[in-house]
Amino acid sequence: MLNILYSSRIKRAVRLIALIAALSVMLTALGCRSVTVEPNPSSAEESLPVSENPMTEPVPIASSHPELTSEPTLEPEPVTEPESESEPESEPEPDIRRVHIVCAGDNLIHSSIYNQARRRASANDEEGYDFSYVYEKVLHYLDGAQLAILNQETIVTDELEPSDYPRFTSPGDLGRHMMDIGFNVFSLSNNHILDRGEQGLLYTLDFWDSQEGITHYGAYRNQEDMDNIRILEVDGISFAFLGFMEHTNGLSLKDDSECRLTYLYETEEVKKYVTLASSLADVVIVSAHYGKETTNELTQNQLDMTELLFEWGADIIIGTQAHTVQTCGYYDKPDGSRGFVFYCLGNFVSAQSRYDTLVGIIGMLDVTKDMATGEISIENPEAIPIITQYGYNYSSIHIEPYAGYTEEMADSHGCEKLTIERIEKILSYVPEEFLSIR
Repeated sequence: MLNILYSSRIKRAVRLIALIAALSVMLTALGCRSVTVEPNPSSAEESLPVSENPMTEPVPIASSHPELTSEPTLEPEPVTEPESESEPESEPEPDIRRVHIVCAGDNLIHSSIYNQARRRASANDEEGYDFSYVYEKVLHYLDGAQLAILNQETIVTDELEPSDYPRFTSPGDLGRHMMDIGFNVFSLSNNHILDRGEQGLLYTLDFWDSQEGITHYGAYRNQEDMDNIRILEVDGISFAFLGFMEHTNGLSLKDDSECRLTYLYETEEVKKYVTLASSLADVVIVSAHYGKETTNELTQNQLDMTELLFEWGADIIIGTQAHTVQTCGYYDKPDGSRGFVFYCLGNFVSAQSRYDTLVGIIGMLDVTKDMATGEISIENPEAIPIITQYGYNYSSIHIEPYAGYTEEMADSHGCEKLTIERIEKILSYVPEEFLSIR
């Protein structure tokens, strides 16, 4: 009995020892494992320092090795902008240049005109001649003119005493006054250029050569001077000036004279110079002293010569000589361009006695050039009527715009035959589309 009891106790002791050994092994295994303790979120937030600036946002710190991040880095997809329906680029504005031209007819200074000018100067305790009264009412027509062209019908010089018809001479004060009021281009190609012989011609050339800022043409010192075609460039447009006359009242230069003139009947010479000028300039302006005096009708010679001048290269023809108003108009040239001709502007001023010589026109037109193509156009031609007004015995001679002319003025005119009806008849020779009463 005792042996059995003893044996049973020994077995329980062995089991207990085995259990303790097993527990020891398990605890040893647990001690080799790493145990991670997760922090309490609420306690972590409480331990963080509080920023003194509540508006400051936390700045994220980018990993220096983005390939090792727990989440893949997404590259942004390229954004495709919608195609804009932009307006096509507008073409640049064309560069069109414009030159305004004014031209006046015969500045024919009779003794009545220069004697009155002398008396006016004397009344003002001045020496010389005061021509301001003659032209003061038409000065506004010269406003804005870049080229103002005048047919100076008489020689101008301070070297000779003034003289009247039939051999005219005008004082230098006349020429200076014409420049003062705005004329800057002077044609000397007229039938009175030899009124005082070769010496008178040289004197007038001396006078005009001594003036600054003006151009003169139509009479020349020598062959070299004549071959030197006058060309002016105005705002990118070049103009050549030529002057020819039908005759010089039966007067001529001596055979050994160096001075030069060109007559319209010398067609080969005229053609040579017009053709040459056309090759040198954008625009060729020809002063043509032609036609029958004191008539409004054109001669066949005028028509024929006008056609030839345009054919050879003229673009603008300024006609004088008849002392009366004649027609004007465009001319279709052989090259497809258009020229313009004033067949006769009539007198600018004079002391002539016929009523039809007391009506004149001031010509105006614009020349344009397309600087990209070189195309030249003649635009806005006008014929503005004027009246030479004087009283009894040619007193108080001056120019009046027809726009303000009245029956009373016509009735008081020194020429009894000048009436409004006759003025209107004369102006009917000008095409209505060009007649500008202003």
